Amino acid sequence: MESFLQIDGLCKSFGDRVIFDDLSLNINQGEKVGLIARNGQGKSTLLDVIAGLADYRSGTITFRRGIRTAYLVQTPSFPKDSTVLNACCPSADDEKLLKARQLLTKLGVSGFDTPISELSGGQAKRVALAQVLMTEPDFLILDEPTNHLDVAVTEWLEDYLSASRLTLLMVTHDRYLLDRVCNRIIEIDDFRAYSYSGNYSYYLEKRQERMDAESSQRESDLNLYRRELDWMRRMPCARGGKARYRKESFHKLEERLQHRRDEQNLTLDVKASYIGKKIFDIEHLSKSFGDKVIMKDFSYVFSRYEKLGIIGENGVGKSTFIKLLIGIEKPDSGIISRGATLKIGYYSQEGLSFPEDAKVIDVVTAIADHIMLDDGRRMSAGQFLQKFLFPPKTQYSYVSKLSGGERRRLYLCTILMQSPNFLILDEPTNDLDIMTLQVLEEYLAQFKGCLIAVSHDRYFMDKIARHLLVFEGDGRITDFPSSYSDYMEWKVLREDKEKAQSARSPKSHQDDKDDSQKQSQNARSARLTFREKREMEQIEAELQQLEQEKAAIEQELNSGTLPYDLLRAKSARIGEIIERTDIITMRWLELSEKA
Repeated sequence: MESFLQIDGLCKSFGDRVIFDDLSLNINQGEKVGLIARNGQGKSTLLDVIAGLADYRSGTITFRRGIRTAYLVQTPSFPKDSTVLNACCPSADDEKLLKARQLLTKLGVSGFDTPISELSGGQAKRVALAQVLMTEPDFLILDEPTNHLDVAVTEWLEDYLSASRLTLLMVTHDRYLLDRVCNRIIEIDDFRAYSYSGNYSYYLEKRQERMDAESSQRESDLNLYRRELDWMRRMPCARGGKARYRKESFHKLEERLQHRRDEQNLTLDVKASYIGKKIFDIEHLSKSFGDKVIMKDFSYVFSRYEKLGIIGENGVGKSTFIKLLIGIEKPDSGIISRGATLKIGYYSQEGLSFPEDAKVIDVVTAIADHIMLDDGRRMSAGQFLQKFLFPPKTQYSYVSKLSGGERRRLYLCTILMQSPNFLILDEPTNDLDIMTLQVLEEYLAQFKGCLIAVSHDRYFMDKIARHLLVFEGDGRITDFPSSYSDYMEWKVLREDKEKAQSARSPKSHQDDKDDSQKQSQNARSARLTFREKREMEQIEAELQQLEQEKAAIEQELNSGTLPYDLLRAKSARIGEIIERTDIITMRWLELSEKA
């Protein structure tokens, strides 16, 4: 394959902060590459450098001669006087304008004559995505393309990129997108680039093998270091050539061990406050903005330790629902009754409001000087920041120097340190690196409180939510007691059934009238009986009980204090719970078709 991009010996720094040091990598024609690194290790900076928007200290960047490149930046900007259509396509060519309208429609953008200045950040990102796709590049560079995209648009982009023959370099936290589109993963770690020829799942497997090998090598080096250190203490004056060589080898080993850092892991073991049985009781809630109905006569009772996912297209009222719960918005009618023990931690899309001239440590100490951990230990603010991967040097630097992902991680830190027992996360995955997301998912699975998560991240929702509220627009909210993947399978089956019904051959007016009467009769006969309604209610209650029991058993299993016999019995019970959940979920889906 022909090389499209070759980078050799790239060095980049901001002041005394090294971003890249002798970084080299190559991307060949037709490769679809996902770029992975922790926040603050220069993913967006590298893309800016490759695209020519940022300088670098040394090294070479070489594109194949004559190829067309396009770059979607993480936060796009347009001339203030642009409209949606001419921002996407400045040309007056009718064929290109037609294509631009089609792309914008696919990406969920309407109002082609709307001034670009009136768009939200998410809508502007969609216009920018349409703009780069319009150029039909040979080499496409994307920085977090799915931020603010709803699931339908993300899946369209996934299909487009998979089918396209273009060469791709992409930074994204969307792990399903990485898995289904990319055929190579490049990870930047400790200033080096590691390449994996495969998708995201393959990368995870091979990365773990690399980490195990590095850990084994480090252990071997430490053992050698102990032996050589003992020799150095007994032989301080090395005179012979062989002894001098051994002494030089010792110093090289010492330098290598000092440079090679242990794998840093974000740890989230913050204590949650006690939560009582009453959470939120919602009765006949309604909310509209003019003619736009957000919800209509909606009732719901939250259960203890519930982990609820909220999904739906942009603009259907997901964030408004959260703001109703916590009192930022007021309902038009209905009642929201909250439990007395609730301590809410709200991670919002608009929550990043730290003063640019504040030091990182001051942001945390303004909330508390000490934090209580889950095991009962107290920790200082500085120690707590280190657990969130903010070393002392970064703690005493200014917020203005943090990357977007580091700011998100700091924001998450300020929320969790307050020990909430009811977490509300509104689009928490935007700008967080994949490593942080993995740890966050593990923490939420063991979280001893309630959780609501609003997210378009399909992988994240599959990991943390076992119950969904689906906002469908016009006030319709579907209560779905299972995972995100189960819901998508059910949705596809429902849509296929509707398409099959609408694709019947045309009939005469009388035939249509007869069919209409038959359908009406069938609909009346297919409605849920009182017994079936009662069965659905019982299934929903049992699903909640099973989820609570499963969470309690998992907590016991992770405690490390159970005797062997009880450990085996609890593990067997987990299997029974999963099997029972699958059975009654399928029955609920059957009944829901008739509801």
